[in-house]
Amino acid sequence: MKIREIASGLQFPEGPVAMDDGSVLLVEIARGTLTRVSPGGKVSVVAQLGGGPNGAAIGPDGAVYVCNNGGFRWVTEADGCVRPVAQADDYDTGRIERVDLATGRSERLYEQVDGHGLRGPNDLVFDAEGAFWFTDLGKVRERDMDRGALYYARADGRSIVAAARPVMTPNGIALSPDGATLYYAETEGARVWAFDVTAPGRLRKDAWPSPHGGRLVTAAPGRHYQRFDSMAVDALGNLYVATLLHGGLTIVSPDGRICRHLPLPDRYTTNRCFGGPDLRTLFVTLSGSGRLVAIDDWAIPGLRLNFNA
Repeated sequence: MKIREIASGLQFPEGPVAMDDGSVLLVEIARGTLTRVSPGGKVSVVAQLGGGPNGAAIGPDGAVYVCNNGGFRWVTEADGCVRPVAQADDYDTGRIERVDLATGRSERLYEQVDGHGLRGPNDLVFDAEGAFWFTDLGKVRERDMDRGALYYARADGRSIVAAARPVMTPNGIALSPDGATLYYAETEGARVWAFDVTAPGRLRKDAWPSPHGGRLVTAAPGRHYQRFDSMAVDALGNLYVATLLHGGLTIVSPDGRICRHLPLPDRYTTNRCFGGPDLRTLFVTLSGSGRLVAIDDWAIPGLRLNFNA
């Protein structure tokens, strides 16, 4: 396996979106921007968002929808690795934002649900209906932390509902190829959970002892310290979960019975997407070292996302 570096010097990149022109849109959480990286590695700012732009996805109108977690406090380790440690001192609120790619103009679509403020929106995925599921991981402070939730929202900013809560540190989120299963990655427990989608915005819930109605797909194997971050799905329905601390991608079959680790040279491997003409290029954000890399000629093509461009 050959890793090809596309860009470096990024400020904790996340949320990659592969575009048809060969460029990759991503967020720089520590910089507060939506950024475009050209095939040749040129980095340009699309929009200044502030806070902590996190997950990103193309919506049905061609705009980019961004989960903004409100911002982190950061530390740099002795080896140069950058990592988030707590809620930012200037934290305002979590929110969902829409960015017009033609103008760079952004607008806030959602800041609260049923009178309760969003805390730390993290990642999102659009369904075939043109609405989106997203995770709110919450925020961590020195003495306490939030419990998060899974939400479902319309892209026009007119409707948002809580689909499952409380949920502990929900991070990456994805749909199965047929759209019938919703997956999310739990950061602190390094687990993957699944729900059956029964209708737009509605999930079938298992009874106790499931903590929220989801069913457990897998828990991270082995004795390594690890946490789960964002995820993607290939054409066969396998899950590619960015794995923190252990550093790399954990690849899990839909039933959770097969699980293997693909090591990568950054313990803060945070996200990946499929791109290229045949969706056989894996673009991966190595956030601790501020890099976007690619792995070409992947054996299984990625799942083409709804509305991706």
